[in-house]
Amino acid sequence: MENTIKVLLPLPLGDAYDYRVPEGMAVMPGHFVVVPLGKRETVGVVWGDGTGDVAPEKLRDVIAVLPALPMADAMRRFVDWVSAYTLMPAGAVLRMAMSVPSALEAPKTELVYRPAAPTEDTPLKLTAARRRVLEQLKDGPAMAAAELAHLAGVGTSVVKSMASLGLLETAERTVRRSFPRPDGLHQGPTLSPAQRIAADGLVAKVKAHAFSATLLDGVPGAGKTEVYFEAIAACLAAGRQVLVLLPEIALTAQWLKRFEDRFGALPSPWHSGLTALDRRETWRAIAEGRVGVVVGARSALFLPFANLGLIVVDEEHDSSFKQDEGVVYNARDMAVVRARLDSAPVVLASATPSLESVVNVRSGRYGEVHLPGRHGGAQLATLSAIDLRRTPPPRGRWLSPPVVEAMKATLAAGEQTLLFLNRRGYAPITLCRACGSGLECPQCSAWLVEHRFRRTLVCHHCGYSEPPAHTCRHCGAVDQFVACGPGVERLAEEATELFPEARLELFTSDSLMNRDEASAAVDRMEKGEIDILIGTQMAAKGHHFPNLTLVAVIDADLGLNGGDLRAAERTFQLLYQVAGRAGRDGRPGRALIQTHNPEHPVMQALVSGDRDRFVDVELQDRALAGMPPYGRLASLIISGPDPAAVDNVCAALARHAPQQEGVTVLGPSVAPMALLRGRHRRRFLLKAGRDTAVQPLLHAWLERIGLPGSVRLQVDVDPYSFL
Repeated sequence: MENTIKVLLPLPLGDAYDYRVPEGMAVMPGHFVVVPLGKRETVGVVWGDGTGDVAPEKLRDVIAVLPALPMADAMRRFVDWVSAYTLMPAGAVLRMAMSVPSALEAPKTELVYRPAAPTEDTPLKLTAARRRVLEQLKDGPAMAAAELAHLAGVGTSVVKSMASLGLLETAERTVRRSFPRPDGLHQGPTLSPAQRIAADGLVAKVKAHAFSATLLDGVPGAGKTEVYFEAIAACLAAGRQVLVLLPEIALTAQWLKRFEDRFGALPSPWHSGLTALDRRETWRAIAEGRVGVVVGARSALFLPFANLGLIVVDEEHDSSFKQDEGVVYNARDMAVVRARLDSAPVVLASATPSLESVVNVRSGRYGEVHLPGRHGGAQLATLSAIDLRRTPPPRGRWLSPPVVEAMKATLAAGEQTLLFLNRRGYAPITLCRACGSGLECPQCSAWLVEHRFRRTLVCHHCGYSEPPAHTCRHCGAVDQFVACGPGVERLAEEATELFPEARLELFTSDSLMNRDEASAAVDRMEKGEIDILIGTQMAAKGHHFPNLTLVAVIDADLGLNGGDLRAAERTFQLLYQVAGRAGRDGRPGRALIQTHNPEHPVMQALVSGDRDRFVDVELQDRALAGMPPYGRLASLIISGPDPAAVDNVCAALARHAPQQEGVTVLGPSVAPMALLRGRHRRRFLLKAGRDTAVQPLLHAWLERIGLPGSVRLQVDVDPYSFL
């Protein structure tokens, strides 16, 4: 029987394909191979033995085996697991694990020189230049001609002539970029007794070299980072690799500095801002085990770690870990799966853990270490609700009198203020005074947001932009547009008018376009060069600003609108985190929360500081409704440029919807975001009990439906967004 293998290709295809292995070619599972596909060649991964379903005369030969290290068995199982859980083709998941194709090619080599053993023909007389060359190579490694010539102070022609005379011999050396190696034995700071107990617990998990999941729960400023740094140190000391996932690029700046201070070297970053060369060299070095610690966004979860010993998910509750396009997955949950498959511990760190993690701790699936107080005896900021019904801002303003007075006192004391508003731009809506029509995105069911500082109108959903409008397209009125509601730019305008002498800066993804700009802004804030920082959620978590003593939340009710399942949870997490930026360095801190509904349970929980009571009440509501984490949800989003075609698919889906006790299918309904990037959208929501495996239900449901080419169907298991 012919030797056949199945090869999984990084394409959105359902199954691996059978190929024939030519005689004399050694191929093993995990090898990266070049295979024919139609009229072209592509690279895939050997996924195992062939199925035998293809007739021998139709089999095509493997073309070549690439020199890259094979994909580990644990990584292949991870790809299969993610594929099965998300109902996405395994090839689509594999594409994320093969995100750097150039890293699979043979690395470049260079010619290096070293002293040759003397022979009878070797010239005995050496010039001064030649002596300097040999002196540089004495008891040292072989060097490339340019490096050797530079160190010896000679031209490269001298080096090459010495080789031709037999004084030097040549060899080929693989060109590898060196990566700094953080030192796990580097001395860290002195931990408090509570921190030491927590750190020792995590270190024990690392030394066990087995899977475990632990929630590191601590108030803002408790020193969670230093605690899990101890676990990282233990992992490095054991010669294993560490992955740290962070949700926001803006968090990286301070985190990197703290890491370098602790370990004497920087970790290797992984994010979309890396150059192609950086990605190739880093990917290859991770696969070869030459990188000790990787810090990155959710995509880092699919890197080819050679010896993964620990995963840390910082701010584990953050919704940024959920990917909503392509392969739809939650990196926090998949990090737990990856750790299990690699027999490694995973640490989930947060001051406001997700309800899913809380329930996993209470059920015994996860362990927990808790830091109840701030490090160094610092006190949590006092929180107060400003009832906007009683003390509203002046007409046309957004800062209430109590907030303005608090800002005056803070500036007079030489301390810093953070104004928090989770709304980018100048104003969320622009209306025509003459007819009341708003400026809408032509491709989405969304308002265009005015960005006055950049003189543009932008859709925050698809990126469409246009210059500021002067003529209403509905009624023809000229210069009758009015900005409605505040964005951070409008807030900055008001703060500048109130405090013209204050040094003010915006901290948003619009004003800080990359990690370097975010790092510079954080540095200015740390040095006290900013008096008033105005930010969105980028400023809400992870930062440590010693002189920041006042936080004012301008529109605390913003996240509670819309009926989202997680609206209360997310709002509490965000506001609790942003309040935690104040008073972190011994100075008393205050957080003022402007709200029209101070009686809301979220506001009451924030003011009382009773986080656990809020969590218990929210969990009770979820349990009564059978909602996550006590139930299962899966969302189907059907979209296409032709609404009639979309509705036809929805009708077919409705006819074949699962009919099973304990399973409810809601829909089809027009999605809240009915038009997105020119595609009309409809939604179904499948709701089931916690013990129900929704994937088989979904698979059986969807395989009965045919999709026209213009219509897409996206499955979102455990949805976070309901737009």
